[in-house]
Amino acid sequence: MKKVLFVLMSFVAMTLSAQNSLYDFSVKDLEGENVSMKDYSGKVLLIVNTATKCGFTPQYKELEALYEKYQANGFTILDFPCNQFGEQAPGTNEEIHEFCTLNYNTQFPQFDKIDVNGENQSPLFAFLKEKQGFKGFEQNETGQRMEQMMARRDPDFKNKSDIKWNFTKFLVNQQGEVVARFEPSDDLGKLEEMINSLLANR
Repeated sequence: MKKVLFVLMSFVAMTLSAQNSLYDFSVKDLEGENVSMKDYSGKVLLIVNTATKCGFTPQYKELEALYEKYQANGFTILDFPCNQFGEQAPGTNEEIHEFCTLNYNTQFPQFDKIDVNGENQSPLFAFLKEKQGFKGFEQNETGQRMEQMMARRDPDFKNKSDIKWNFTKFLVNQQGEVVARFEPSDDLGKLEEMINSLLANR
């Protein structure tokens, strides 16, 4: 088992070393068609792993508001549903998309459901985690609850770059550099300030 894991991790490492830029990756859309990340070059991106039955699911409303406010200025959100955390993203791509559009009127691009951790993780998210590891939860009430929950699951969680829960966000600048990671409990006001700053520096 250890040998298999070593081979898998070596394969991931070789893949990442061959793909040094965000724009080297491709992802699958809701219909399973390949989409090159090069299509988003020159834009400020917010890449998010999402779920439809999570306590953080109402963040879809705030994310859509950010998208509508800044998308004309070169900003977009890329939404990747993930069912790894409490199985809170059940259903098909079509069912998830219908839920989001009906309940939150989301307009930003949504992609195929993926894994963000483990042996079947998306290469894109492996790259994002490599560029921006876990730095801790913001010490607000929700962040403290998240920290307690993670500590019960894994006492060593702080030392791992893994995605901790739904609605982890990676901010990417116009050059494809992953400049920040926001945990699901982090203040979205701070995220908006950084988006503003990146858009002002284009």
